[in-house]
Amino acid sequence: AMGGSSMDPTVSAPDSTAQQDSLFSMMDVFLISLITGLFTYWFFFRKKKEEVPDLPKMQTVVAPVRDSSFIEKMKKTGRNIVVFYGSQTGTAEEFANRLSKDAHRYGLRGMAADPEEYDLSDLSRLSEIDKSLAVFCMATYGEGDPTDNAQDFYDWLQEADADLSGLRFAVFGLGNKTYEHFNAMGKYVDKRLEELGAQRIFELGLGDDDGNLEEDFITWREQFWPAVCEHFGVEATGEESSIRQYELVVHTDVNMNKVYTGEMGRLKSYENQKPPFDAKNPFLAQVTENRKLNEGGERHLMHLELDISNSKIRYESGDHVAVYPANDSSLVNQIGEILGTDLDTVMSLNNLDEESNKKHPFPCPTSYRTALTYYLDITNPPRTNVLYELAQYATDAGEQERLRKMASSAAEGKELYLRWVVEARRNILAILQDMPSLRPPIDHLCELLPRLQARYYSIASSSKVHPNSIHICAVTVEYETKTGRLNKGVATNWLKNKVPDQNGSSSLVPMYVRKSQFRLPFKPSTPVIMIGPGTGIAPFIGFIQERAWLKQQGKEVGETVLYYGCRREHEDYLYREELARFQKEGVLTQLNVAFSRDQAEKVYVQHLLKKNKENVWKLVNEGMAHIYVCGDARNMARDVQNTFYEIVSEFGNMSQPQAVDYVKKLMTKGRYSLDVWS
Repeated sequence: AMGGSSMDPTVSAPDSTAQQDSLFSMMDVFLISLITGLFTYWFFFRKKKEEVPDLPKMQTVVAPVRDSSFIEKMKKTGRNIVVFYGSQTGTAEEFANRLSKDAHRYGLRGMAADPEEYDLSDLSRLSEIDKSLAVFCMATYGEGDPTDNAQDFYDWLQEADADLSGLRFAVFGLGNKTYEHFNAMGKYVDKRLEELGAQRIFELGLGDDDGNLEEDFITWREQFWPAVCEHFGVEATGEESSIRQYELVVHTDVNMNKVYTGEMGRLKSYENQKPPFDAKNPFLAQVTENRKLNEGGERHLMHLELDISNSKIRYESGDHVAVYPANDSSLVNQIGEILGTDLDTVMSLNNLDEESNKKHPFPCPTSYRTALTYYLDITNPPRTNVLYELAQYATDAGEQERLRKMASSAAEGKELYLRWVVEARRNILAILQDMPSLRPPIDHLCELLPRLQARYYSIASSSKVHPNSIHICAVTVEYETKTGRLNKGVATNWLKNKVPDQNGSSSLVPMYVRKSQFRLPFKPSTPVIMIGPGTGIAPFIGFIQERAWLKQQGKEVGETVLYYGCRREHEDYLYREELARFQKEGVLTQLNVAFSRDQAEKVYVQHLLKKNKENVWKLVNEGMAHIYVCGDARNMARDVQNTFYEIVSEFGNMSQPQAVDYVKKLMTKGRYSLDVWS
């Protein structure tokens, strides 16, 4: 037995070696597999990581290449006047184009330029060009902010310590007097350029869109050019002729896959959607709900829900949603008929200035129908430069003279334009109908009409509660003009006809989100006072939803006070059930509603603020409440602000100027925010 046992190892030795061999081979296979697997994973993971930064590089090839120097471009093309524009809705860009076009009358050459495409620090080198001048057409957006395309320029101006002593400049600002910070951007650019040593050759122009922006511009422009002539010692050449900026190319044999059908940037971007989504690449959102909010009255107030699932779009309560509408097809067809044009002709309008960054006035090639439906503004009264350029096509001498007079700077002409075009709200179709001899070529008309702009709406939902949908609250615009025509708001009537759960374009809305400064306080425990009559309630529905969600998360939520107003309780009380539910749940701590027409004397939100003045002061002074105002800028926002001056003056024992200063300080600290429109 002992021998047997002692021999066991000897006998099993070959077995154990074989076992070890097989064990090693298994280990080898395992290790090799593991290494191969890790290498493969690393290789693909690394590749993915590298691809992300590559995307912008790929995109920049497609996007307009940023010319680092507008100076080099001006030298190369023999220009001496550059007109920069800060434009949100296209008007400042339009004015800049008109000024750059004017230059040839004085033996000068101008170019309009988007500040986003150039390095503005080159302004210090403009004096290298003889008889050089920089003009700035600067619109103010929101609460005294620069427009999106002028943000970088604004940041540079704030930080710059450049010496601009050789620069000659002039500024025309575009603003609206109903807003708190009237023409803030124009005023800032004018003041800052002077501080940096630049020489102002003509006074700052302040255009007011609440009055007559077109007239303000013409008045400024007719004094601006004589000042330029005097400064440079040049004279008008007398050339008043119409100069085409684009040439027409008609495509008879074209691949329809290369034709734009309404896209804003990339061809076929609506068929092949790729994030990120923005103004040049909107997302096609499906309308999942479209319901009428009001019970009666002649108006149509509506609540829409846009599905943003799988779009990677993020939004915060208080942001704005921008939508690209389409013009009414009957208006488009009537323009085609009156001008005797086949609207389905495919064409391109190509810039005659080959050096220009702007190759076409809108995406080309496209059809006249697409251009008039998606790209051009055919419903607003045309500006005087359009009338001036069209006058040459009127075969009746009286009509031609009338058009030229309205485009002139004479007092009589301005008055006629104001009465016959602006106040009568005559759009291009109405003008063509009322001037039977005026039949311009459709391509020239398309060149002259401004671009159809996106419309902004305050988002009426919270992304905490509705991460995959954006809600809109809007009222359809419809009114009779002095000529007896029925004018309809482009976007609201287009949205009204969006049918949920239907395939095809009838339920799709091209949109993107624009960030805003209209934000709930960082601390949920901070009280909020929200004032929003009519559709001004929109962002507050989002705010209240968010406060309810925060409360559900166990957060301490401060007082949430709403001042809302409408015409009649049983007619247009928006979101009545939702507000009642929020109040019942204890999220909405105060609901104050003003019905302006339910009694003999009108009652508005500011009257309810006065009625509750002690409580309002306590929330602001002791509770450090944040105040939010949304809605009409012209009357409501101003009246509400004046009411706050009165409350602060009375309970804070301050004089009127001290009370005004107190409220202005609240604004500076972000405790008094506005989201208003006129």
